Amino acid sequence: MPRFFMAGTNLLGGMAIMRGRDAEHVRVLRMRPGEELIICDGQGTDYKCRLVSSDKEQAEAEVIEVVKCPAEPSIKVTVLCGLPKGDRTDYIIQKCVEAGAYEIMFFMSDRCVAKPDKPEKKLERWQRIAEEAAKQSGRGIIPQVSWAGDFTQVLDIAVKKDLALFMYETGEREALNAVLDANANASTAAIITGPEGGFAQFEADMAKVCGLHICSMGERILRCETAPVVALTAAMYATGNLS
Repeated sequence: MPRFFMAGTNLLGGMAIMRGRDAEHVRVLRMRPGEELIICDGQGTDYKCRLVSSDKEQAEAEVIEVVKCPAEPSIKVTVLCGLPKGDRTDYIIQKCVEAGAYEIMFFMSDRCVAKPDKPEKKLERWQRIAEEAAKQSGRGIIPQVSWAGDFTQVLDIAVKKDLALFMYETGEREALNAVLDANANASTAAIITGPEGGFAQFEADMAKVCGLHICSMGERILRCETAPVVALTAAMYATGNLS
């Protein structure tokens, strides 16, 4: 069933009036009166609708049911990734949105290969990727994609969550599954993963001093675009959001 978010939509007396890009999307899909669609308010509520009419200016749909979106996880996970090079950001955004991330942030760390002058310029495109992934996967929100800044700012964000996980590939670490099992009732979490070169030792030391869980995901070395998706999926499983 086609899915739309509330932007450009007004709800008036049990009718949804869609304009702009959403109305154009209805035309592109060649939807006919009587076909059903879902409009989400971006806050976790779904409006199940039946299309009444559409033209090049707007589409009108009758609201037939209002329900809570079943796809939103019970835990809000912030995924923080060291900025990778190339288009690996696109993959991270798409897959983390599908897996259930609440928000996704990129940051600079000591071993980042990519060093863009103004990463903020990419935010609009990143957000579009998140929106399309949210529609495809039936999400009740569009996870925000943002720029967290440097590593110290990332730690400040992480320590404010119920559970803060720092993914590290060497040294003394806790098993990820054990940490997740012990914190299965957390309502918020942060998952921090590194860039292509991983984290420097001093960054791991800083994370430990701040009280983050320094976690292992096994003996395999994961690519920078794979690690956040694997860690997020593990968190979703441990908190009962893959049942």
